[in-house]
Amino acid sequence: MKSITIKGSERESVGKVSTKALRNAGAVPCVLYGGNQAVHFSADAAAFKNLVYTPNAHTVVIELGKGKSFNAILQDIQVHPVSDKILHIDFFQLFDDKEITMEVPVKVVGTSKGVLAGGVLRLNTRKLKVKALPKNLPDFVEADITPLEMGNKLYVTKVGSPDYKIIHPDNTVVAQVRISRAAMKAAQEAAKAAKAPAKGKKK
Repeated sequence: MKSITIKGSERESVGKVSTKALRNAGAVPCVLYGGNQAVHFSADAAAFKNLVYTPNAHTVVIELGKGKSFNAILQDIQVHPVSDKILHIDFFQLFDDKEITMEVPVKVVGTSKGVLAGGVLRLNTRKLKVKALPKNLPDFVEADITPLEMGNKLYVTKVGSPDYKIIHPDNTVVAQVRISRAAMKAAQEAAKAAKAPAKGKKK
């Protein structure tokens, strides 16, 4: 999985006054959990642009100076309800020998037979939770829709990799090809035509 580096500095004070001062200065207060103790730090708001405002999944390298560096993933984020300004971010520390669970996007590949026949592709699940060692976390889960006929569904059991586990029930639908209105109307008209008596045929 691709990684983004966040350069920040540790916080000596974590009270409301210092937190407000940080935000007024254009910085975001953060906390890193998962280690022996929580690490409080801050970084410039612009540093989080490629991490927060993207559909892609990333791991994070947090550099706090003096040789302190941590591998982590974004765990929770608080934003202002009106301005969408980032108010606070929680991170969770990664360790090479410990599995971690996170959401990654679904990437559709292939061309469905059902879509070629007039069906409509619906992506039911845009993100999936996966569990893996940090080195095996995927950038995305690939969903091959090529075999899907009209009316078929692609279940979570048909996607994934031996490198990670997908944390969803087996009946979770990733994508499906639905019958379009035009195809349904054509099928109904064909059925009516088949039932109608042929012209000129005596009863």
